[in-house]
Amino acid sequence: MIFVGVDWAEVHHDACIVDEQGVVLGKQRVPDGVEGVGRLHAMIADHAAEQSEVVVGIEIDRGLLVDSLVSAGYEVFAINPMAASRYRDRHATSRAKSDPGDAKVLADLVRTDRHNHRRIAGDSASAAAIKVLARAHQDLIWSRQRQVNHLRSQLREFYPGALAAFGSDLAHPDAVAVLERAPSPAQGRTLSVSQIANALRRGGRQRNVEKRAAEIREALRAPQLEALALVAEAYSASVAASVPVIRSMSQQIDRLGTQLSQSFRSHPDAEIYLSLPGLGDVLGARALAEFGDDRTRYSDPKGRKAYAGTAPITRASGTRLIVLARLARNKRLADACYLWAFAALGSSPGCRRYYDAHRSRGKTHHQALRSVANRLVGILHGCLEHRALYLEDVAWPPQIEAAA
Repeated sequence: MIFVGVDWAEVHHDACIVDEQGVVLGKQRVPDGVEGVGRLHAMIADHAAEQSEVVVGIEIDRGLLVDSLVSAGYEVFAINPMAASRYRDRHATSRAKSDPGDAKVLADLVRTDRHNHRRIAGDSASAAAIKVLARAHQDLIWSRQRQVNHLRSQLREFYPGALAAFGSDLAHPDAVAVLERAPSPAQGRTLSVSQIANALRRGGRQRNVEKRAAEIREALRAPQLEALALVAEAYSASVAASVPVIRSMSQQIDRLGTQLSQSFRSHPDAEIYLSLPGLGDVLGARALAEFGDDRTRYSDPKGRKAYAGTAPITRASGTRLIVLARLARNKRLADACYLWAFAALGSSPGCRRYYDAHRSRGKTHHQALRSVANRLVGILHGCLEHRALYLEDVAWPPQIEAAA
């Protein structure tokens, strides 16, 4: 067996090969791209006759470099950068750091401690594609929210009537349509009900158009504090530039959402995910994307729960015992599981009773939701393992509810 540590970067990668006794067999810096990967494989081939004899440690779990290592048949481990840093501190106190040195640390880590780390899963191409779409969809939603927050802060400074008319949902088509037509208080006061109604129809509203238009006109014409004329004009120009960006982002979010839904529903596991309470196309796709579909990735429900970040951790010292939420986790997956648990409260009587039982024991709303999410992740693991759809009475038997 040989053990390879790869310290990756955008321009080049440092590689170090050690044998089973930790003796360095070779070191090399290779460029990023086809040439560099070829040189890396050639260096490994000089010391290993079979691909199964090669174990690789690297601090990322995706990308073209990682794909090439996995495709070559090597056993590749994704090492958390924090774990690699702590491992470096075990063997040196000088706090010296270099890229070749980090490659040596990674090689030694997989040589001695790979049983404590996660091997890169062999997810299908379908799951990988869903992951790309799900993350892009979520990133775009987060970016739009940042734009909305920026727009809201601007309106508070010179256009409080718009906030009174639309509240905090400034990405709504109604708000976008009216603010594109009237980005300043002066323009807003001049709009008639028919003009606002026409803008709402262009934005996509089909019901209660006249009623909503009258409410908006009343809010825009209500007395409000006004900024200086030049300042208001500058803010108006800024709003006029921001609103089309939000509209465009909303359109792209809808487009990506449609593509994400189609890709998710074509996956063999989609039926199982959608059978669980609280999971629709978007949340189900996010969960599948982050969990992956490699059947060997999680040996038991505890491993899946730990990866999701729903399982708590304990800190015990002497007579003191503290139970805390897990901080080291896949944050995207933890966010999806939290929303999943919240959505499940309204569609699953078992989830609701489980949540209420934790609340009656003094748990906070967030603690109770994490407990529900933890239980749902375990149920999902069982459904995927047995290739069975969710059944409410099986998932929440009487003894489980009594224990809660």
